[in-house]
Amino acid sequence: MTRCAAIIPARYASTRLPAKPLLKETGKYLIQHVYEQVSRAEKLDRVLVATDDERIAAAVREFGGEAVMTAKEHPSGTDRVAEAAGGLDARIIINVQGDEPDIDPALLDGLVEVMTARGSETATAAVPFRDEASLASPHVVKVVVGADGQALYFSRAPIPHGGGKDCEPLKHIGVYAYRREALLKLAALDPVPPERAERLEQLRVLYHGMAMHVIIWHKDHLGIDTREEYEAFVKRYEKGRMHP
Repeated sequence: MTRCAAIIPARYASTRLPAKPLLKETGKYLIQHVYEQVSRAEKLDRVLVATDDERIAAAVREFGGEAVMTAKEHPSGTDRVAEAAGGLDARIIINVQGDEPDIDPALLDGLVEVMTARGSETATAAVPFRDEASLASPHVVKVVVGADGQALYFSRAPIPHGGGKDCEPLKHIGVYAYRREALLKLAALDPVPPERAERLEQLRVLYHGMAMHVIIWHKDHLGIDTREEYEAFVKRYEKGRMHP
């Protein structure tokens, strides 16, 4: 039995950067960078890409990865991951975004550990903010965590209002762990009002009274949403090859 599987949702029709998974200026597809990084995690038994486009599936097979085709009409990456998870026998599912080539494999192992040790239904991660610009940006998601380590709320707005050293927000890292049963339950539910207002699918978890444990991680990483962010990644990658 596969105990823990990572599923990477990847769609072709990205609004801000179309065909993003197939960008290849480093000599590797972007989705390949993500797949290889996720595969470095020690506690994963299986890694696969869930996509709605045969071109992406073909690219994954080209570099030796595993891909599964899913429906095009999914409203979120979580729904796409849930469809793929429905055909697996894994107990824990890790959802890693397809535009996170710098994701820390040790973080994925940490999520598996907390899911195993605490018996949590869901889990995610966050890091402390290090600059005011990110705190103000609606493109950066904030989370407030309770004393028990569970998420209280996620928002694109600076929260809590007023802040202060005694109640500082955290920067959310968009990676999730789910019990398979919890993931399938969530995917069967309709999007909820806070989720639609904030455009944050994790609010569906909180809206329905499910707990989401938050790992406070020490290392931030950069996802890729724009051409400029991809070009910055290419420069970091080339620099790393020149100066390993």
